[in-house]
Amino acid sequence: MFTRCLLPITFISLALLGGCGALTQQRDATLATSSQLDARFAELEQTLSQRFENEQAEETAWQRRQDRLGEELQRIDARMKGLRAEIARLHQTPKVQAPVRDMDVPEELRNKTLLGSSEWVGLPTVGTYLQARIDSGAETSSLSATDITEFERDGENWVRFKLALEKEDEAIEQVQEKSIEAPIERRVRILQSTGEESRPVVSLPMTLGSISQNVEFTLNDRRHLSHPVLLGRNFMRDIAIIDVAEKYRHPRPEFPGGEPSEVAKADEVANGKNSD
Repeated sequence: MFTRCLLPITFISLALLGGCGALTQQRDATLATSSQLDARFAELEQTLSQRFENEQAEETAWQRRQDRLGEELQRIDARMKGLRAEIARLHQTPKVQAPVRDMDVPEELRNKTLLGSSEWVGLPTVGTYLQARIDSGAETSSLSATDITEFERDGENWVRFKLALEKEDEAIEQVQEKSIEAPIERRVRILQSTGEESRPVVSLPMTLGSISQNVEFTLNDRRHLSHPVLLGRNFMRDIAIIDVAEKYRHPRPEFPGGEPSEVAKADEVANGKNSD
């Protein structure tokens, strides 16, 4: 009787042991698969990391090549400007002018500087040269400016601005984004078709040929006009007269980072914008 009872228990124990063995094998297989996946992910991660580093190195090398190409293009452009200026000079017909005797020039004009209708001017405190239109029809001189912000300093009204220039305008590249600060000397009211506008006036040192003095400029955006600077009667009074048939009678001032004055002829070509 005891033997017959023991047989079922034995079979049940064997069945349970067999089930545990199958579970252990399944767990071992799952762990092996997980390890393989981890190894595969690690391999993929290393491959992607190496590919990214290679692409970064290629991008850096490409950027360096672009920079070198840009520098070479700038050098070529400067040489081309010099060649165009030399060609223009060779094709110019020499002007034969009768000598002017002292008695032909009124006494009140003999000590005044003769200007063309357009001239190069220098702004020493800003560090650049600009093309200027000489206009006796305007009273106040004007400088092309943008980002004009007025503020107070030590109880006085000041203004901060940047030069407003078109791509064709010649200027020292380093100062084109430079912020300029100056005290406001006064304000002028400008009557336009859209209404009345008030503009700040600043005083800046300026050179033109042998002339060197502070000049008052109104600040406004002149990018739609032909010259970033306009010189009016307040500047010319008692020191200069205009010969409208001439342009650029005086050499372009030189500043660090700018082209030498002998290549200025290539930069004096009209750029086709509206007149002032």
